[in-house]
Amino acid sequence: MTVPGASAREYGNYDLKRLLTVSETPGGKKYGFDSAYLDQILSDLSAHAKNYPPKFDTPQDQLRAAKDVKALSGMLDVLINVPTPNPELLVRAGYVNSMGHNLDIPRAAEKANSIFLRLLAAAPSDPRGNYMYGTFLAGSGKAREALPYLEKSLSAGVVDAAYAIGMAYLTLGDKEQALKNLEDYKRRKPGDGNVDKLIDAVRNGKVELKRGPG
Repeated sequence: MTVPGASAREYGNYDLKRLLTVSETPGGKKYGFDSAYLDQILSDLSAHAKNYPPKFDTPQDQLRAAKDVKALSGMLDVLINVPTPNPELLVRAGYVNSMGHNLDIPRAAEKANSIFLRLLAAAPSDPRGNYMYGTFLAGSGKAREALPYLEKSLSAGVVDAAYAIGMAYLTLGDKEQALKNLEDYKRRKPGDGNVDKLIDAVRNGKVELKRGPG
């Protein structure tokens, strides 16, 4: 599917050792995890690898990002492979591996799927979990399977889900439903100028519609 896209910016350099924090307490050393720094890295990765194909300035940037994703996935595995993992960490771990899938990292798709299902088994109505799992499925060629999760997240107030639903219907070759949901997204988020271009392109047949497998 050919849609208007933005050019990528340079992917940053990150010291992943900073994610693990150590503080001295009366009871000894206390180990922690710097979630704010993780979110900074994820925001940068998202700008490049949220969708497939990923967009990087250089092949070297993409290789560095893939290396970071592999390391982050391993770190998060340690934190979530406990009886009652933090849901926020499950969301982040699922997202890391979904971007790993877009970077063609082996087994990243299977890990993302497993983590998101684990999250939603514990919290079926989690808005971000449903949105991220839905976008992951849609990006994995499972647009029809993605729709229930995206619709659940939209009903829970995730505005971007309307755009993702529209894109899923584009993948399925349903122009009417695609436009309906993209217009819904436009109403909910009128400041996004890119959606106007996409709606115009769909209406005028400038977007290639490919009927998906679902």
